[in-house]
Amino acid sequence: MSAAETAGSAGESSRERELTDDEKHLAKLGYSQELSRSWSSFSNFAISFSIISILAGCFTTFGQAWNNGGPIAISWGWPIISAFILIIGFTLSELVSAYPTSGGIYWWAAKLGGPAAGFFTGWLNLIGLLAVTASVAYGAATFLDLTISTISTSWADGYSLTRVFLIFVAILALASVLNIFSGHLLAVINNISVWWHVAGAAIVILVLIIVPPTHQSLDFVFTERINNSGFSSGAYWFLVLPLGFLLTQYTITGFDASAHLSEETQGAAEGAAKGIWRSIFYSAIGGYVLLLAFLFAVQDPQGVSDGFGAVDVIFGQALPDGWHFLILLISTAGQLFCTTACLTSASRMTFAFSRDGAIPGSRWLSTVNKTTRIPANAVMFVAVIGAIITLPALKSIGGVPVAFYAVVSVAVIGLYLSFLIPIYLRWRIGDAFEAGTWTNGAKYKWMNLVAVVEIAIISVYFVLPFTPAGVPFSDEFAWSSVNYAPVLTIGTLIVLAIWWNVSAKRWFTGPKNTIDDAVVNAFDD
Repeated sequence: MSAAETAGSAGESSRERELTDDEKHLAKLGYSQELSRSWSSFSNFAISFSIISILAGCFTTFGQAWNNGGPIAISWGWPIISAFILIIGFTLSELVSAYPTSGGIYWWAAKLGGPAAGFFTGWLNLIGLLAVTASVAYGAATFLDLTISTISTSWADGYSLTRVFLIFVAILALASVLNIFSGHLLAVINNISVWWHVAGAAIVILVLIIVPPTHQSLDFVFTERINNSGFSSGAYWFLVLPLGFLLTQYTITGFDASAHLSEETQGAAEGAAKGIWRSIFYSAIGGYVLLLAFLFAVQDPQGVSDGFGAVDVIFGQALPDGWHFLILLISTAGQLFCTTACLTSASRMTFAFSRDGAIPGSRWLSTVNKTTRIPANAVMFVAVIGAIITLPALKSIGGVPVAFYAVVSVAVIGLYLSFLIPIYLRWRIGDAFEAGTWTNGAKYKWMNLVAVVEIAIISVYFVLPFTPAGVPFSDEFAWSSVNYAPVLTIGTLIVLAIWWNVSAKRWFTGPKNTIDDAVVNAFDD
């Protein structure tokens, strides 16, 4: 190469690259582009769709709705609760369009309500994401164990909680490796996950339509009530049935992943906004058809009483072993996709919250791998915490379902309360809110209010005892039946309040700029 060519090449490499619209928007919010922006709008939708995962929640928490309400908790409860969740999704879509950052939920709260709002929102969101990642991974381990048991008598005979826990740890390790390896690989995995969920659910539905010898009537599916909770029939409509709604509220959650991955999404102001509401809408439709197929396939309603394995009982009643195995295999694979996506979302939230100094060890947790541009330390942190908080599953205290549903409740309450804060703050700020390219227009006035009320109501219900034995000071009370979700939720809020007042309010100032303030101010001029 000649001296002139060398000089020309050097001059060209030193020239500043023109920022993309996404990078300009991110710079306006105070951040430089650290993560690799390699996700398409479809990939952004795919991760929320994968985390919602009708092949996970519909299978693992079906028993909660069956025992607390029965078929009508599903046939009527699912579409009604889904409609409310879709409204919540629309409110979050508007927020992510205005503020497409990895911190998402907590960033919006801090922007609209100040550092304290951001601090509490961030911790609630992080706790919810950690709990949902752990619960999905444990559900996947349980279903993988069930799947193998259908084709191996010796494996079934050797069942133990220790074995399931070891499978759970292996699943977390595998998901961690996939998360750390490549951001582009994650996008591809989530794209495949969408088609697996669509095709897999379709196969399950067709099998349950064609193979079972008989099907239940429309009257059974849409009017039958079941109360296996232990509470009196007089409490059915106001206590028992709402507890069954945990199926819908838990399954259709985690869609905030579209916000957490917005810094890695091209055209994020539109793509992430659509990713949230579309993932809810399509999951609601697919999940409803799938759940109706479960209900119609029931052969012996009296035999479907096992909370955690209720759907497995239905498949065992209605299908030969081969078809039974196929359905469990499809669900298990979907749950593995879901676990990987949950870990991705939780790690990005951890990265963003740490980037702003809110988590102990923030400097380490916010480190991004220079080669892959992935927050690998945050990925490992989420996996390890997930394993630790699931350690009680090694003991059959109260039975695995009680512990599982308590963790599920913590996930739902943590996530939805973290949604409530920015939704309310956006409603309060009114027309002064600077909307992005995707907006609800004037409809925010009722949509945000409806979303806040729905979240407040379900948060109260899901801290209530699941059975009479869990009611404090009652004759039947037993510690093994306690729903410890309120202890964890209220305890966490108390700890956060003390931490904030004693220390955090002195050093946590909300989102920090990672680029020069002059650059941020230039966008405001």
